[in-house]
Amino acid sequence: MATTLTNEPQGKRQSKKATASGWIGSALEYYDFFIYATAAALIFPQIFFPKGDPQIAIIASLATYGVGYVARPIGAVLLGHWGDTHGRKHVLIVCMFLMGFSTVAVGLLPTYDQVGLWAPALLVLMRLIQGFAVAGEISGASSMILEHAPFGRRGFFASFTLQGVQAGQIMAAAVFLPLAHYMPTEQFNSWGWRIPFLLSFIVIVAGYIIRREVDETPAFAEVDKGGKVQKAPVIQAVTESWGDMLRVLLCSLMNVIPVVATIFGAAYAVQPGYGIRFEKDVYLWIPVLGNIVAVIVIPFVGNLSDKIGRRIPIVVGALGSGLLSFGYLYAISIHNVPLAIVMSLLMWGVVYQGYNAVFPSFYPEMFPTRTRVSGMAISQNVGTAITAMLPALFVAVAPPGAANIPLTVGSIALGICAIAAVSAWSARETSRVQMNDLGNPNAVPVPEAEYLRLRALAMDVAPKDPERAHA
Repeated sequence: MATTLTNEPQGKRQSKKATASGWIGSALEYYDFFIYATAAALIFPQIFFPKGDPQIAIIASLATYGVGYVARPIGAVLLGHWGDTHGRKHVLIVCMFLMGFSTVAVGLLPTYDQVGLWAPALLVLMRLIQGFAVAGEISGASSMILEHAPFGRRGFFASFTLQGVQAGQIMAAAVFLPLAHYMPTEQFNSWGWRIPFLLSFIVIVAGYIIRREVDETPAFAEVDKGGKVQKAPVIQAVTESWGDMLRVLLCSLMNVIPVVATIFGAAYAVQPGYGIRFEKDVYLWIPVLGNIVAVIVIPFVGNLSDKIGRRIPIVVGALGSGLLSFGYLYAISIHNVPLAIVMSLLMWGVVYQGYNAVFPSFYPEMFPTRTRVSGMAISQNVGTAITAMLPALFVAVAPPGAANIPLTVGSIALGICAIAAVSAWSARETSRVQMNDLGNPNAVPVPEAEYLRLRALAMDVAPKDPERAHA
């Protein structure tokens, strides 16, 4: 039986090499991004800001974390344009260099005691560059993997983008563990915290070596060869796909869950002002363990989205993790370390991955090849920028000494997750739509039976075996 893939781009696909490049590149780049997040919660309030009211210092430090997200829409416009006009490969290399150099610079900054207000000013500048750089990473890597992936397996392969991101977060937290545990507090606060940032020089070298080996995607090459590359893909994306850009923006508000899990949760558990006083090295194990579980779960959920579609896992992941945020914060509030770990594993490690593992295929499938990176990058980064100030907002509405902190913060988190779930459900299902038809609201999906047969072929499974064809 002949295949029905008449609207798939022709050319050499490097599914495994592209996936490995996306995974390793995302892991290295998000290691950079999240070591800042960890340090902003654990150490920056004490060394980069005036000593005085601990609440103000915590809010200021977490606000600098948010500044990185504020820069992301700007980076999304420029880097999205670059990715849609020069190709996925080139934009990912640019992102890597910008991120690596700005992160190393953070490790070299003087403290507030040394240079006064120049310290937080320089910290904000480096965070702006980090945010600009990371804006093109997930959209570029997701698009590259998606466009190299075989039909019927796009959800599985694209999920490795986020598996790399979670691995980067594991490295970001884990690199602090031996330092926080074995170094005297005075030495850690003085220079030990700088080590993870300076190690980012490895990112620059390793990232370039890895990403230069991958060819441009057949889908982009086809658009480029046909003279269909847009001169202004950003404008084209907004005028043609504004509804889907709005959906991606609202779905991206799901960033509230990692904010609760790793940013506000860390400040709530560790900062003296809240009085809970988790040990820093003990608390650092919570996101590490949650992300280890996530790394295991992600490819299974990505594969599931190829079987049942993208929307159901996202909706379940959004509502479920929003509900579990109450239990996670409550466990911290009663200083119950085992319960906090269990709730983190459920909320962050398992349920949230219904969204996290699927959006790397769900988002870029909403857009045509010629505007894919721009459409996804801009809308996703605007959405995450909105959530960027949530850590400071949470501290403002639930400051040290406030009552019912888990209920207050959990209610906000659940409300935001519900908005994301409704937005995801309003989108069209794209898992059975061929590559060249993506972004077309009138595209006809491949019939389910034929899709399963083609998917089985892509998995090197004999289509005559119906049980394995549904794997």
